[in-house]
Amino acid sequence: MTTSSLDTIKAREESLLCRTYGRYPVSIASGKGSRVTDLDGKEYVDLLAGIAVTSLGHCNEEIAQVIEKQARKLIHVSNLFYQEEQLELAEELLSLSHFGKAFFCNSGAEANEAQIKLARRYMQRVKNVDAYEIITLDKAFHGRTYATMAATGQERFQDGFAPIPDGFKTVPWGDLNVLEAAITPKTAAVLVEIVQGEGGIRPMHAEYAKGIEALCREKGILFLVDEVQGGLFRTGKPWAFQHFDLKPDAISCAKALANGLPMGAMMTTDEVSKGFVAGSHATTFGGGALTSAVAAKVVRIMKRDHLDERAASLGGEFMESIRRISESHPGTIKEVRGLGLMIGIELAFPAKAVWEELIRRGFICNLSHEVVLRLLPALNIPEEDLRAFADTLEDILANIKK
Repeated sequence: MTTSSLDTIKAREESLLCRTYGRYPVSIASGKGSRVTDLDGKEYVDLLAGIAVTSLGHCNEEIAQVIEKQARKLIHVSNLFYQEEQLELAEELLSLSHFGKAFFCNSGAEANEAQIKLARRYMQRVKNVDAYEIITLDKAFHGRTYATMAATGQERFQDGFAPIPDGFKTVPWGDLNVLEAAITPKTAAVLVEIVQGEGGIRPMHAEYAKGIEALCREKGILFLVDEVQGGLFRTGKPWAFQHFDLKPDAISCAKALANGLPMGAMMTTDEVSKGFVAGSHATTFGGGALTSAVAAKVVRIMKRDHLDERAASLGGEFMESIRRISESHPGTIKEVRGLGLMIGIELAFPAKAVWEELIRRGFICNLSHEVVLRLLPALNIPEEDLRAFADTLEDILANIKK
């Protein structure tokens, strides 16, 4: 994009929008598959996919057909009415795990709010225990509403928003002893991400994940998992928790669920679902006919095309290729970590210059914690696009002045 084109749109935004985003130096005009094009016609390989959202690629033709058909049939009537589209989506989602009930909303933060409210109400109204506290892990990210912000284990997201709601406790990642010591009679649940996304792509080890679940069972509290970013086939399984044979009491999901339309869901067991009764929780837009129809199609495509298996295979091969680059260029890459196509490349030095050069050369990814290149590409991204990124990254690292 030329400087003048970018400056023009930046000036328009400055006069119109609240300053809540640090924009990338690109203005996207269109997208198709794993490519996006800016206002001047420059094409980029999109390795961010709307932050793990467009997992079937931009402007997927099958999804476009569902949107058109459903938009001519029924878009929204509210949750005061029975809707077949919701039920079809619930059947598709629940078929992927041990859960028996679903609740639909509009975002990951709302899905996590639903988990938090359900955990508290289940303990207080079904188990008759005065428990409300939710324990989370440091560097977690669970959303930006007041409750999910309080649950997020990063102070930078809470800056300037005091007083932060009570009832949340953050403990260090990886230490089961500290977690056990934090559990009190007031504890209702532990909420975790199996792979921390905003935290820099940090996957749990099996022993730690299983240890958290075992502690929850021993203490009689709920085990909740945030699958907003890591769920829906991204890590090589339908859900990230399935890597370790866990059985959470509830999970949240969102991002990839409707391939770009605002959609979230919370799923739980039949037993824990007793915490909700008519009127105890609700949303106006959640699970509308249009978004539900699209989301059901998304899940069907993911299952039909075995995109979990593809993510596992392609992601594993790609991470090995980056590790080979690390070996060939010592002192550039500190660590490569991830599961499936949820990948973090931590550089051994501040990564902004590398990230900016990647954009200049036509590759979009995320920069996390100043040193981590975070990749969340579409699950159907062509293999050659990942190879091209690896070759470009190697060339940059071979010539970068750290």
